[in-house]
Amino acid sequence: MRAFDYERELSRLMTPEVVNALSSIHALRARQELRRELRPVELEGLREIARIQSTGASNSLENIRTSDARLRELVQMRVQPKNRDEREIAGYRAVLDLIHESYEHIDVTPNVILQLHRDLYRYVGVSFGGRWKDTDNVIAEAGPDGALVTRFVPTSALETPDAMDSLCAAYARAVSDGRYDALLVSALFTFDFVSIHPFNDGNGRMSRLLMLLTLYRAGYDVGRYVSIERQIERTKETYYEALAASSCGWHEGENDCLPYATYFLGVVLACYRDLDERVAMLSQDTPEEGVRSFFSSRLEPASRREIAEALPAISSRTLDRVLARLQATGRLEKVGAARATRYRWVR
Repeated sequence: MRAFDYERELSRLMTPEVVNALSSIHALRARQELRRELRPVELEGLREIARIQSTGASNSLENIRTSDARLRELVQMRVQPKNRDEREIAGYRAVLDLIHESYEHIDVTPNVILQLHRDLYRYVGVSFGGRWKDTDNVIAEAGPDGALVTRFVPTSALETPDAMDSLCAAYARAVSDGRYDALLVSALFTFDFVSIHPFNDGNGRMSRLLMLLTLYRAGYDVGRYVSIERQIERTKETYYEALAASSCGWHEGENDCLPYATYFLGVVLACYRDLDERVAMLSQDTPEEGVRSFFSSRLEPASRREIAEALPAISSRTLDRVLARLQATGRLEKVGAARATRYRWVR
């Protein structure tokens, strides 16, 4: 069975690229902590948007989808799920909310992971929810002809309980030791979790929920305001490439986790930069200045929903008036029609 030597693996990750990424994340985190109390109402709006985006993106990565309107209503618990996909979405929302609200009390242990997996399937009614896999599985991807090709063979079903015990123990030791940044410990843990692939189903979604949980417990709460899952969805090709690159030799303990760790830190850094830009926009004195600020760092056109999500403090009616006024003055140009409508800043 694969042994988890985090002391050795963490020391190998301390490259100049990783150290620079960590420094950038620390600087942005410190700046956000200073701003935290400045805009509590607006930040609450960002939290609601992040919940919806996280639930939608993480499930979309597993081809579990519903309409945007239904997704919002499901996350806000205004409707009941009406099919299998929506029941799985509702389960994800339940676990996501639990982590957001109670992460301080959620230890990273095998029993807790089983409970979270059980809750992920609480609305689906399957027998495997909250149980380790009972059959061996593989991680596959579609080849050029559409046929599935095995990319990686995870830990066997027989060895999975012991592997999860060993993994959680290694995580706990590394966090307790404190010699290396807990961000790197989180990266190793989530990668090894995916490599074990401990469940019959739901491994990808569980890995992203555990990523959020371990980040929270490490003191990085950017996932409260910006969707980490959406950033992964946006860069999913790079995500899968990083997983593949770090998987070679995993069973023998000879793999190089640097590609995945670098990707992981890139996701966290992108989320902190996104939050920094959003908070800066929230600090604008008028709604029009907020819209101007939104487009100042954006070259491509944006939909009304993207603008609204970036500026949650602006009411829907006010945003419509600002967009109309900016179009009338020639600063904003509407392109497309109906659902394809986008707005482009005229420079």
